[in-house]
Amino acid sequence: MSEQELPDIDSIIDNYSDMVYRIALTQMKNVSDAQDVFQEVFLRLVKYLPTLHSEEHIKAWLIRVTINCSKSSLTSAWRRHTEPLVAEEMLTFETSEQLDLYEHISQLPKKYRIVLYLFYYEELSIKEIADLTSQKETTVKSQLSRARKLLKKELGSIGGVYE
Repeated sequence: MSEQELPDIDSIIDNYSDMVYRIALTQMKNVSDAQDVFQEVFLRLVKYLPTLHSEEHIKAWLIRVTINCSKSSLTSAWRRHTEPLVAEEMLTFETSEQLDLYEHISQLPKKYRIVLYLFYYEELSIKEIADLTSQKETTVKSQLSRARKLLKKELGSIGGVYE
């Protein structure tokens, strides 16, 4: 992509802000930390936009940077030495089933949450997920399978619409 063909930052934010926020929320498990990661990702985008070559490259870059910023935040010294002041903020969901599903997914280990999100919400292939998370395809397949089993077991134990 030449300098003239690069999309402007506003259109990139319009196109990918929901995706970046959902990935950050999936990783961070609370709204305020997800917002911090979101802001960091788009600040980095401003700096690195000239090095990105295509829309596909931009999307992949945003996913990778969101995952990395989340990991950095979760492992920071500051985070290890602090406690949250309030319980996790409640999100708004259209149905109680969506809230229930979110709560169950958020209880899964981080490695399972990200593959579930990328596979089902971003509709990425196993290969694309493996590339973005720097893992082998077989590892991603195993994580996806284990995540499904854990969710099925948990959702099946509560009964109702999930059986």
